Amino acid sequence: MTAKKQKTGTRKAPLGPRSWPLWLGAGLAWLATRLPFRWQQAIGRMIGRLFLRLGGRRRRVTEVNLALCFPEQSPEARRALLQAHFEAAGIGVLETVSGWWAPAARFEGLYMLEGLDHLDRALEAGHGALLVSAHFTTLEFCARILSMNQPFACMYRPNRNPVIDYLFQRNREHHILGTIERNDIKGLLRSLKNNIPVWYAPDQGARGRQTELVPFFGVPAATQTATHRIARISRAPVLPFFGYRLADGRYRLTIHPPLDDFPTEDPVADTTRINQVIEQAILAAPEQYFWSHRRFKRREGLPDPYR
Repeated sequence: MTAKKQKTGTRKAPLGPRSWPLWLGAGLAWLATRLPFRWQQAIGRMIGRLFLRLGGRRRRVTEVNLALCFPEQSPEARRALLQAHFEAAGIGVLETVSGWWAPAARFEGLYMLEGLDHLDRALEAGHGALLVSAHFTTLEFCARILSMNQPFACMYRPNRNPVIDYLFQRNREHHILGTIERNDIKGLLRSLKNNIPVWYAPDQGARGRQTELVPFFGVPAATQTATHRIARISRAPVLPFFGYRLADGRYRLTIHPPLDDFPTEDPVADTTRINQVIEQAILAAPEQYFWSHRRFKRREGLPDPYR
C-alpha cells in the first residue's frame, strides 16, 4: 500500500506584531541554511557558547541532570560535558532549520543510514511500526534524512509559542506523512493501522494515570507507559531508532531490530526496558542529548531537584 499524507490541523501563521521578532529570526535562520554545513556547525558552536553564558535556568537544569545521571564523574568532567552539550544544542538550532529548509541535494554523502531493512521486514506484518527514539539535538535533521528514505509520521508536543509551534508543525509536515499530537492516541493507532511507521520519543517528564516512576540512569523518573500500551493494542513492532552527529561532521542513523518479547504483560517492566534502551543510546553521544529538559519533575512523594 502506498503511504498517503495524513490530514492534520495545521494552524494559520500568526502574523501579529508580537510575532515579528521571531519571523525575523526565522528569516535569518533560512539564510544560514544556505551556508556549507561545516560553517553552520562552527556558527552553532558559537551560539551554544553564548547559550551557556546566558543560559540561566536552562544551565541550572542541565547541571542538575548531569549530576544526577553521572554521579561517578568528577566535577571537571561534568563541566566539560556541560559545555559540549551547549555547543551541541547550538549546532542543533541550525540543524533544525536545515532539516526544514536545506535542499535535498545538500544531504548527499553526508550520512549513513543503517538498519532500514529491519523496518522493511517489520512493515511486512501490516501493523505499522513504532520507531522509538529520544530527544537529541539532531532530532529534526535526522527526521529529514529518514524522510528521504522512508515515509513516516511523527508524534509531537505542541509548543506554547504560536510562531514556534507553527514553524515546527508546518515544516515537519512538508517532509513527512503527518504530525500526531502526543495525546491523539486514536490518530497514532490510525497511522499504525495504515501500516505507517510512527517516530515516537517517550523520554520526557510526564504525569497522569498512565505514568509510572521508573529508573532513568538509576534515578526515579515519571515516565509514560504509552509504549507498552500502544504496542499491545496495535501489535506494532517496536524498533529503537537513533541518530548522531559524528566527529567528522557527518551523521549516522541506525534503525535497530524490533525488541524481542515486547510488549509483555507488565507495563512497568516494559517502560523500564525502554528507558534502558534510551540510556544506552545517550551514552553513545551524551553531549547530544537534551539535558536542559526537567526530566525529574512531577515525582509524587519525591523532592523536586530543580528547586
